[in-house]
Amino acid sequence: MKSLRRMLSVLVFVSLSTLAFAQSDAQKSDAQKSFDKLKSLAGSWDGVLSGTGTDLDGKSLHVTLRVTSMGNALLHEMNGLGRPDDPITMFYLDGDRLLLTHYCDAGNRPRMAGKMTSDGKTVEFEFVDVAGSTQYGHMHHAVFTAIDANHHSEEWTFMEGEKPVHAHFELQRAKS
Repeated sequence: MKSLRRMLSVLVFVSLSTLAFAQSDAQKSDAQKSFDKLKSLAGSWDGVLSGTGTDLDGKSLHVTLRVTSMGNALLHEMNGLGRPDDPITMFYLDGDRLLLTHYCDAGNRPRMAGKMTSDGKTVEFEFVDVAGSTQYGHMHHAVFTAIDANHHSEEWTFMEGEKPVHAHFELQRAKS
C-alpha cells in the first residue's frame, strides 16, 4: 500500500510539473521565444556565401553559435572568409527585447532588435543604433531562418554609405 501511495505521489508530482512547465512556456515573452529559437542553433555550421556581388561570393565559411553566460547570451562567430580575425555577434535579452550587438570588422558596434516572424522559424533584426564610426559602413539588418535541425540560413545587410550590400549564407550543421 505504501508503494502504491508513493507511486501515485510521484505521478501527481510529474503531472503537475509538466503542467507548470507548459504554462510557463506559454507565458514566455516573444523576445524569450525568439531567443530560444536562436539558441536552438547552437553548434558548428559550414556554408557558402552568396549575394554580395564581390570577390567573396562562393567563399566557404564556418559559423559557430555557442550559448554562454549561464544561458543569458549566444555568441555567433564567423570565420573562413580569408581574414585573420572575423566579426562576432552577441545575442541577449534586454527586458522584453531581443538584441544583438555586432562587433564589426568595420570598427563599430551596431545594435539591432529582433522579432520572430509568424511562421515561428525566422528571427528578423532591425537596426537600432551604432557605437563607433560608420566611416567604413555598418551592419544594418540580419535575418536567421531555422530550416530544420541541420540547416539554417542567415542574411546580413551591410550599409556602405547609402548602398546596401546583401550577403546570404546557406548553412549545414558541421559533421563531427
